[in-house]
Amino acid sequence: MPHFKFKAKKSSGETYSAERDAQDRYELYRMIKESGDEILTASEKKEGRFHLKLSGVSFGGKVKAIEKVNFARNLGSMLEAGLPLSRALSVLERQSRNKKFKEVLLAVMEDINMGTTFAEALGKHTKVFAPIFISMVHAGEQSGTLADSLKAVGIQLDRAYALERRIKGALIYPAVIICVMIIIAILMFIFVIPTLMKTFTELNVELPLPTRIVLGISNVLQHQGLWVLLAVIVIGFILTAAARKPAGKRVVHSLILKIPLIGLLVQEVNTARTSRTLSSLLNAGVNVLESVTITADVIQNVYFRDILLRASEAIKKGKPMSDVFGENIKLYPVFFSEMMNVGEETGKTAEMLLGVAKYYEEDVEQKTKDMSTVIEPVLMVIIAAGVAFFAIAMITPMYSLVNAI
Repeated sequence: MPHFKFKAKKSSGETYSAERDAQDRYELYRMIKESGDEILTASEKKEGRFHLKLSGVSFGGKVKAIEKVNFARNLGSMLEAGLPLSRALSVLERQSRNKKFKEVLLAVMEDINMGTTFAEALGKHTKVFAPIFISMVHAGEQSGTLADSLKAVGIQLDRAYALERRIKGALIYPAVIICVMIIIAILMFIFVIPTLMKTFTELNVELPLPTRIVLGISNVLQHQGLWVLLAVIVIGFILTAAARKPAGKRVVHSLILKIPLIGLLVQEVNTARTSRTLSSLLNAGVNVLESVTITADVIQNVYFRDILLRASEAIKKGKPMSDVFGENIKLYPVFFSEMMNVGEETGKTAEMLLGVAKYYEEDVEQKTKDMSTVIEPVLMVIIAAGVAFFAIAMITPMYSLVNAI
């Protein structure tokens, strides 16, 4: 479908620029006229090289988490200030610099103008708006507190984004160091080692085991480097594809939970995310069963998700969900299940879970800082071990050469 960029004038005299899909210019003019506005100029926008649109699905664009955080917060503030929903969306659409997000907002506005509810309009774009976003908007529309619900969504998304950013930040440093080490080692094996080893082989010196290992790796990389690279790519592709399947996910997630430091961090991150998501949904007025189901969709680790799904089954049977979490303290800590139990008994589950979320979020923040402190000496030991191995491999043949002389 053609994509048009146009400039229009509202009945109040205010002009604005926007973009919209239409079969042709006549349909575009008709749609804008039906909304009460008048088009001043319109031109068809050609799709760029990296932007392809087929059957209503747009490729080549992605809406970042921070953009959705700002959208929820700004929209909530505008609605609280008294702006109509359609006008607030129009303002945010014009402010956005993300083409993909602009398309989504235009489609949402068009659906709202045709009488669709805001939640239903968002529900057509599940790749951009998560189930928690749509459910909280629906609850806000039903209770007449849409502005408050959007602000709560903004806080929820912001906390999740901050948590993810802290973890990535803690892992960037070791990842960079390891990549640099691998690159340097490969360059040494290909360019430096062969020159040094040539001397030893010409003098027929008996090479010790470490030297023979280094020489063997060097020969493989020097003469079969492309095949090695191809094999690494193929194996990486196979492992990635296998990890995306249900059985593969279970294996990967189980291994992650068993890694020292990382496993404990993953446990607390999932606990914090579960607590805050459930608290936000319950505070927004979403029923308990739906809240637990949506939270299960938000949690990525399959083992934590299984517990949430079992909790939803317990709720259907009229049992307290805290019992399910209490039976799985190896994943969800005892503190989490006890606080939920207190919340269920006092009718303040949302407030209790919010306190749990804050506690574990602060703990994760501290652990990510500590992780950098712990990882640094570990990396230094690994580097020292690698240097020592190379040193032994290079120096030992020299002693053999001296003894031969």
